[in-house]
Amino acid sequence: MPNFFKKPTMSGHLWIIYVISLILLAFIWYYQWMLGLMMTLFLAASIFYSVRTEQHMIHETEEYISTLSYRVKKVGEEALLGMPLGIILYSEDYKIEWANPYMNQFTDEDTIVGQSLKKLSDQLIPRIKEDENEVWINVDGYKMQTIIKKEERLLYLFDRTKQTEIHNLYKNEQTVLSIIFLDNYEEITQGMDDTAKSHINSQVTSILNKWAGDYGIYLKRTSQERFIAVMNHEILQSLEKAKFEILDEVRELITDQNVPLTLSFGIGVGEVSLPELGELAQSSLDLALGRGGDQVAIKDDSGKVRFYGGKTNPMEKRTRVRARVISHAMKELVQESETVLIMGHKSPDMDSIGASIGILKIAQANEKRGAIVLDPDDIGTGVQRMVEEIQKDEDLWPHFITPEDAMELVTNESLLVVVDTHKPSLVMEEKLLSKTEHVVVIDHHRRAEEFISDPTLVYMEPYASSTAELVTELLEYQPKKLKLSMLESTALLAGIIVDTKSFTLRTGSRTFDAASYLRSKGADTVQVQKFMKEDLDVYVRRSKLIEKADIYRDGIVIAAGDEGQTYGPVIIAQAADTLLTMSGIVASFVISERDDGRIGISARSLGDINVQVIMERMNGGGHLTNAATQLEDTTIEDAKALLQDIIDEYFEGGEAE
Repeated sequence: MPNFFKKPTMSGHLWIIYVISLILLAFIWYYQWMLGLMMTLFLAASIFYSVRTEQHMIHETEEYISTLSYRVKKVGEEALLGMPLGIILYSEDYKIEWANPYMNQFTDEDTIVGQSLKKLSDQLIPRIKEDENEVWINVDGYKMQTIIKKEERLLYLFDRTKQTEIHNLYKNEQTVLSIIFLDNYEEITQGMDDTAKSHINSQVTSILNKWAGDYGIYLKRTSQERFIAVMNHEILQSLEKAKFEILDEVRELITDQNVPLTLSFGIGVGEVSLPELGELAQSSLDLALGRGGDQVAIKDDSGKVRFYGGKTNPMEKRTRVRARVISHAMKELVQESETVLIMGHKSPDMDSIGASIGILKIAQANEKRGAIVLDPDDIGTGVQRMVEEIQKDEDLWPHFITPEDAMELVTNESLLVVVDTHKPSLVMEEKLLSKTEHVVVIDHHRRAEEFISDPTLVYMEPYASSTAELVTELLEYQPKKLKLSMLESTALLAGIIVDTKSFTLRTGSRTFDAASYLRSKGADTVQVQKFMKEDLDVYVRRSKLIEKADIYRDGIVIAAGDEGQTYGPVIIAQAADTLLTMSGIVASFVISERDDGRIGISARSLGDINVQVIMERMNGGGHLTNAATQLEDTTIEDAKALLQDIIDEYFEGGEAE
């Protein structure tokens, strides 16, 4: 018999119906008791059936929930203990307090509980302290994606080894496109008969075909001096590991003129289309050639560039056709412009100022107004005497203006000529670059990744001794009415003499041609020597810096100044030059605090060591024999340690990146 005294379990709307039914039933009993009796029995049966049915449903639901809870709990235990997922709880001192059984496979011991997180990876604790949420670590040969829950002191480790292998396989099979260029083929073969040309072509083709066959590269010659190479990323990694030894092999092909043949590679790599790869490869080749050739430039789709080779001095061109073409192009640009503004780099040297004066004369020869941008507060002791002499010249000095005046003078129709640098961050006033659409770059440094965007004309010749040499050649092809004063020609000659260390470094036949032209225009060598004179206290300060020099390894000397003792960039450079004159020294590096708070490093070599690529690793640049860099937020000791590591890597790797 059902217990009607239990708490009702029927839903509310049914009870309302029953209450209404009872009220109606009372009326029926009052008027027809027989019908009321029947209706009462029917209503009682309905209530009994409804309560019984709902109690049965509740029982089944409770039983289902109980079963489901058990299953969920069981699944949780299985997930916690049996699934291929690592779970670790660690203490405040980074010791493992609990780990699921999955983690035991990564140690030879019975359990990792109680051990430090360093047991798994040295990266974990530092990343946890840095509040990072995720880190990828290597554990016993497995690549593990680790999710960090710092508040719960909990780690989840997911095995991503196969995923990484698939990604690496995909990356290794990516297409890589390379353009190979014979740098000086035209110059070497000029004047050769067909037999000699055929012999050189046969030798080069044979070497490159063997190289391509050894590495599984598809190679196709598209012209006398150009090849196309198609490979994958895995092959490229092998070539990088071998430091592109093909550069040395081809360089050993000495021609009848006793001139080595050199190669340049432009390589495009990345997850992009084939046309985009081709553009990356061509851009890389332009960069390699702009840096003097005999090297490899690899550019990926993010714009990052890696370099290999570049260990020889760039070959001097035999023809001056390019200088004549550039000079005529300059003439047209000057004539079409409203004004000509010229600026060199910050803390200008004699080469920068001399070249600027040369461009000013080109503007005047074409009857255009010209002005040289010079910051009076950024003149070093190395050029002070030259600037003082220029200030005495009533015809020349009025053409020098401050960066502020230049910003007011420049218009969209102005021609801006940048000399002795191609890096926007180094120019005298970077804002000027965005004020006009017509920018010319004239420089003798090897091209770096940072470059002035969209220049109208670029004249970069890394084989040249100085920018003053390049500008002097341009002057020779300007209108005949051009006349150089004694001071102007002397300033240009001073730029050449200073950058060649009195014609001892980076000096070619055209360097002497330019010097001869300037001498014929009245350049005074005695005046140059006066410009180059230095004060006694500067000499003493430089000597103290040289006194700190130590031999780091065979032929390499490093001099590091004292903490808190500042030196100007000129003194640092002069110290490096002086050290290079010492017996047995083939490369010198001078490190010191600069007046601007940064750490400056000046590097020099006799040519056997490429100091440019070493300085580039420290975000600097320059030439094979002359380079420098400036470092921020570091100390002299840290800078010296970094330099020593890069020098060691340079020698251990064979060729420098």
